[in-house]
Amino acid sequence: MMKKKLLFVIPSLLAGGGQKSLINLLSQIDYQRFEVDLLLFSQTGAFMNAIPKEVQVVELSYHHPAFAEHLAKSVTTLIKHRQFKLAYARLMFAALNRFVRNTASSEQYSWKYLKRSFGMLDREYDVAIGYLEKSSIYYIVDRVKAAKKIGWIHTNYADSGMIPSMDEPYFKQLDKLVTVSEECARSLKETFTKLTDNITVIQNIVSPRIIKSQSNREPSTLPKFDGEFTNIMTIARLSHEKGIDMAINACSLLVNQGYKVKWYILGDGAEREALEKQIMALELQDNFILLGIQENPYPFIKNADMYVQPSRYEGKSIAIDEAKILNKPIVVTNYESAKDQITDGVNGLLVEMSDVGISKGIEVLINQFELRESFIQSLAEEQMGTEEEVYKLYDII
Repeated sequence: MMKKKLLFVIPSLLAGGGQKSLINLLSQIDYQRFEVDLLLFSQTGAFMNAIPKEVQVVELSYHHPAFAEHLAKSVTTLIKHRQFKLAYARLMFAALNRFVRNTASSEQYSWKYLKRSFGMLDREYDVAIGYLEKSSIYYIVDRVKAAKKIGWIHTNYADSGMIPSMDEPYFKQLDKLVTVSEECARSLKETFTKLTDNITVIQNIVSPRIIKSQSNREPSTLPKFDGEFTNIMTIARLSHEKGIDMAINACSLLVNQGYKVKWYILGDGAEREALEKQIMALELQDNFILLGIQENPYPFIKNADMYVQPSRYEGKSIAIDEAKILNKPIVVTNYESAKDQITDGVNGLLVEMSDVGISKGIEVLINQFELRESFIQSLAEEQMGTEEEVYKLYDII
């Protein structure tokens, strides 16, 4: 039987939910049936070493590789080679990404300049999959030859800041638009009413067996959790939508009320410097600790007392599923898709999306031992594995 040729496209493998979701999916694919290529705009990120050995990482095809250099060098080289239109596109790409305040729409606006740097891929595929919203999807539509094209949305579209009129022409050219939860599907169907038949749900793949096994491999960077403190864990990119600024303020409220808490954050991102300044201003250096990116986050979750997700919006959080698998009491802000994962008062707490709401939820879990234990018991009984979601992708293929 001839193997089908699949191409997955994603900008990079920097630590994030979508990137981890892709690695989990690639780990489940049947390589007896499929030949898989992975195209990255930048071959960087914490998950590069986690790519399955069967996956071939392919090189981007550039009209001129200088486009990928730093701005000054890129423009100088392109002008030297009389690539004036590309030099202009490089300047506009940089300007839009720097000056358009909404980072979601800046990627949309800048694509028309970025795509000028890319040539068509030489190889043809049975299926091309843009595994992250925006440029991944735009790329497979504009620069890949494939019998079938699939786009993947990992967030709640209504909350994302993306501009529907810029996405719709691309979504119309897809054979399927996949998203990660029923709430995210509802948001897409309400926004793109003419495309409802093409929208489907494939949950993020999580493996309880792998997560529990890796949680026992304690890294040298694991902090010594102090038994006199309530040790809180959050995994999140350091960006506005993840609400780490609210978490810092919530931590300050708890400390000022006399609670002994240490709150650890795994992740990195554009807001790190601003968040460090906020921590310093509130004198929380000993209470709110940014640990950066960790390839194996599971021992950190396992050894914490509770898990908190302070997001402003999410698609379907992989980190929450991982905390559930490790039976951690959980506090989650009540963004639209939170109910897809947490039933309030049964397997976690849903709280108001504010500094005060987050702090009150943590306070409840600190003070109510029986409630914490009931959450742990409920999570232990929950069926969490989603490995079979890969068959939904096979059906589409």
